[in-house]
Amino acid sequence: MPDLLVFLPACFALNIAFGPNNLLAMTHGAQRGVPFAFTASLARLGIFVPMITASALGLGILLSASALVFNAVKIVGAAYLVWLGIKLLRSVPGEADWDAEAMKPTLHRAFRGEALVAISNPKAILIFAAFFPQFVDTSNYWMSYALLGAVFIALEAIAILIYATAGRFAAAFASTKLHWFQRASGGGMIAFGLLLLFSRQPGRGAA
Repeated sequence: MPDLLVFLPACFALNIAFGPNNLLAMTHGAQRGVPFAFTASLARLGIFVPMITASALGLGILLSASALVFNAVKIVGAAYLVWLGIKLLRSVPGEADWDAEAMKPTLHRAFRGEALVAISNPKAILIFAAFFPQFVDTSNYWMSYALLGAVFIALEAIAILIYATAGRFAAAFASTKLHWFQRASGGGMIAFGLLLLFSRQPGRGAA
């Protein structure tokens, strides 16, 4: 499949792009290590699989056409990101160490956060709906879509490991300054939440 040679780098560029889920993986990597961060990120992969399936079925078009659904999902996602960011900023007491147990998320909480951030951004399914069809072999539609989906998930897993490892290195080399890392993570979450809140529905407004 020659198109796969074009799909791979283009797809990985999307996977590795800095966003709220990758920021979560980096933060979890710094707080509890790479295995913890990767396990929590399985929630993200679990959300993306049905989203890819929905795109294959054409539901991505429905989402892009429905202002009500788009705005509802967008507001929930933005509110969660802002709340998470504020929580990160407020969880930095002056005398507490970064490694204090109270500052570390449980696996259940981290798993839930990855899932909520992944499902709350409607742009994900729209990426699958708009990006994948450019590489689908229409003569073997379902097998082709499944292959592209599998490649995307595999590359997403690699991106997760990269960000989680980066977070862990930050924890190892700046252990006395990691409260600033947490502040930056919290600020990043708030910024992503605001960007999501004010994003326009695809296909509407100015190009």
